[in-house]
Parts: sequence; C-alpha cells; structure tokens
Amino acid sequence: MDLDTLLSFKWSVMAPEFIILGVATLLSVIDLFMKKESSRKPLAWLAGAGVLGALAAIFMQLDTEVTSILYDTYRLDSFSKAFKILLLLGTVLVLVLASNYKKEDIEENRGEFYYLLLSALLGAMMMASSADLITLFVGLELLSLSSYIMAGLERRNNRSNESAFKYVVSGGIATAITLFGMSYVFGLTGETNLFMIAQNMQDPELLKHGFLLMFAFLITFAGLTFKIAAAPLHMWAPDVYEGAPVPVTAFLSVVSKTAGFVILLRFIIITFIAAPGIDSESLLLEVQPYVMILAAATMIIGNVTALRQRNIKRMFAYSSIAQAGYILVPFVSNSSLLFELIWFYLLAYLFMNIGAFTIIQVLTVQEKSNDISIFRGLFKRSPWLAVPMTFFLLSLAGIPITAGFVGKFGIFMGALGLEPAHYWLAAVMMATTLVSYVYYFNVIAVMFFRDGEGAAKVSVPSGLAAVLAFCAVSTVILGVMPDLALDFFYGNFDINEFFMNIEAVDTHTHDH
Repeated sequence: MDLDTLLSFKWSVMAPEFIILGVATLLSVIDLFMKKESSRKPLAWLAGAGVLGALAAIFMQLDTEVTSILYDTYRLDSFSKAFKILLLLGTVLVLVLASNYKKEDIEENRGEFYYLLLSALLGAMMMASSADLITLFVGLELLSLSSYIMAGLERRNNRSNESAFKYVVSGGIATAITLFGMSYVFGLTGETNLFMIAQNMQDPELLKHGFLLMFAFLITFAGLTFKIAAAPLHMWAPDVYEGAPVPVTAFLSVVSKTAGFVILLRFIIITFIAAPGIDSESLLLEVQPYVMILAAATMIIGNVTALRQRNIKRMFAYSSIAQAGYILVPFVSNSSLLFELIWFYLLAYLFMNIGAFTIIQVLTVQEKSNDISIFRGLFKRSPWLAVPMTFFLLSLAGIPITAGFVGKFGIFMGALGLEPAHYWLAAVMMATTLVSYVYYFNVIAVMFFRDGEGAAKVSVPSGLAAVLAFCAVSTVILGVMPDLALDFFYGNFDINEFFMNIEAVDTHTHDH
C-alpha cells in the first residue's frame, strides 16, 4: 500500500478511535515521567476528557453517511455509531468510579489502569466498526488482553491474582474456540470480509456442506459467548467479579458485555442471516433451537445460582449472567426490532448496573467486606444511598416504572412473536425473572428492615454522588418515558445500513 493510497482514505471517520488512541498514548508517557509520589488522579481527568472528546466526535458524525476505509475492514454506519455511544458513556462513568477508588494497591499501580482502560475501550470500538474477521479479532483481543491485566491490578490480593489467572485461562480457551470456528468460515468461503462471506454462502456448491456451515456457526457462537458471560463459558465471571477492583468489575459487566453483543451482532447477523440453510431457510433459523437452549440455560443458571450468594459482587456476577440470557432472546426471535431491543436494554443495563456498583464501591471500601450484610440498616443511616439502590435493584428485577422493565417487556413481547412451539422460551424468561425477585428483594430487605446499629454513616465523594444521581435519574426517566431514547435511536440511526454491502455505497477504496 503506497502513500497515495493511504492519503486517499477518509481518515476522519476514525476520529473517535484516534482520540482514544492519542490520549492513551499520552497517559502512558505522562505516567512514565511523573514522580513516584505524585497523585495520578489528573490522569483520570485527562482520560475522561479524552472519552468525552471521542463521544463528541461520534455525535458530530451522526449525519455522516455509510463510509468504509481500509478495503472495507473498517466501516462507519448507524450500528457502529449507536453502540459506540454506549461504550463511551459506560467508560466515562467507570472512570469517575476509578478516580474515587481509594484502595492502596490501586494507588501503587499508578496510572496504568487508565491507559489500560482506554486500550480496552479502543478494542471495543474497533469491534463495533469492523466488517472483517481479522479486525474483529484484533479488536476482541485488544479488549481481552487489557481486561486480563486490569482484573489483577490488586497485586497483594490473592483473590485478585486468582481471578486474573482464571480469566486468562478461560479467555484463552474461548479465543481458541472462536478462532477454530472462524477458520471453518474462512475455509468454506475463502473470504474474511463479512459481506463477502455472506455473499459466498449463497453459492449452491457451498450449500451442499450445510452441516459444516452449522458447525462453524455453533463453534464461533459458543466462543463469542465468553465475552458476554453466557453459558457454557460463564464460570469465569463470579471469580473475576469478586477478585477485580470494583471499577474493573463495573467495566466488565457493562462495557465489555456490550462489546460482546456488538461482535455477536456484527459477525453472526451479517454472515449468517442471508445464508440459506439446509432446507433453503435462513441458516440463522436452522440453528435457532440451539441458541434458544443457550439463552434458556443462561437465564436459569444465572438466576438460580445467584440465590445462594452472600458475596454481593458474586451475586451481581450471576445477575450479569442472567441478564446476558435475557439479551440473547432477541437473537432467537429474529425480530425486525432486534437492534432496537438490544440497544435499549444495554442502555438501561448501563445505568442500573453502574449505579449499583457505585454504591457497592462506597460500601465495600468503607466496610472492608463484600458480604451482603454491609447493606444492613442502610436506609436509616444513609437514605440517599438506599433509595437509589432500591431503584437499581427494582430495575434489574424488571419492576414497572423502571428502565429494566421497559427493556424486558420489549424482549418478552418479541419472544411471543415466535412460533407457538417456542413459547416455552418466553415462559422461561418469565419464570427466571420471578426467581430473580428473591435475591434482589433480599438486598432491599437488608437495607430497610435489618438493624444497622453500630454501622457507621456513609460518606459519598462528590464524583460518585454525581454518577449515582445521573444513573438513578436516567433509570427512572427511561422507565417512565422510554420514547426519549427510542426517538433518539430512530431519529439518528438507520439500521438498514447494517445490512448494506459497502460496495454499493462507496467503491472508492476498491479502486486501489
């Protein structure tokens, strides 16, 4: 590739990624030359400014038409813009949590957390804009490798060390499974571009190998479910959530999970939705029963296992597993509202989960414990924490007038659009949601009805108070007026661009 070719690309479409890359590089250099005893909190402010700058760049690109550079390996479309907003918004809230995290071990690690976080974010953003197996995988590994290191930042904490080790081992296995599936896709189609793969999958000669196509789908899908902590590759989540610092746990539960669904949507929908199956139906419909079983198992395992947890971070880990099961349901329904349902639910999940982890961070640091008992009598000693925590738990449980209820209701109604023989998936979703009431309401009962005598009042730093207020208000507003988010989605994003072959939109790069 010569210089003229490089200069011919419209690099401005990658402005958000360049901002994150530049700030991450700058943070690493500044941290290198700062004195050992100097506070690294200014690095958090600089990282936050960079993320906000990237978010502003995304909003400036809302009217930009579908654009592809680097031979269709990177594309800017409505899908990438919609999900990058979630990734950036989640990261800036996590940065506020991290800047107020007071554990000594994190202070000793200095500023490396902040540029590792931005590196992970950069990988997730690349996944959102990838239209090629290679760039998808590079983005996935950039996110994963940074996450492995962040999970073990508390070096003197044996649980943190154990969680990082388990995360690396489990992630390596999932990566091998994913690559194995992708290798079959490449071997069958001879292409790495997702749109070319979808086109080649309609070749009558290739359709004679329908079993191999289904095998490639199932193997790749199983490997990618690791990132969203869905069964059967979910067992890393409880240990990592427990051992990692709270800001890292919040990042993994929200930003990393969103990135996992991004790569599932990018790879699975583009590659397989247009591919005829064995009986000339869509291959996605052929494998529907397997995805249904996976979604049902994830919901059941997550909610039932959460019932036994006394550790609040492990309870939220199993809650996160269950939430992944709910978000998998739209994949099965194959609804025309697939993207809207997933985007809205992930937006609601972002607010209610980061809000809950903000309170968990305040209490675990003060009480030096992760046991649910740290919430005892919270309403009497700190009502400004107990009330928003109640809203977050009610939203996670799917109680009306919360964002979580609207998200679950949309997914549930989409599930009812399935064939009558598949109504059992909607029944599983309903039953497991009822099971989740037990452990969510248990925390509420501890806050309101347990004696908190002897427990100290809780002081909340101003930064965490701002995050808490923002998440609580957003959770309630999205529950009462969900049209605000949906009108923004429909007004700015044309999801049909997701299926639009870039060759029909912009052939400039192919001339080179």
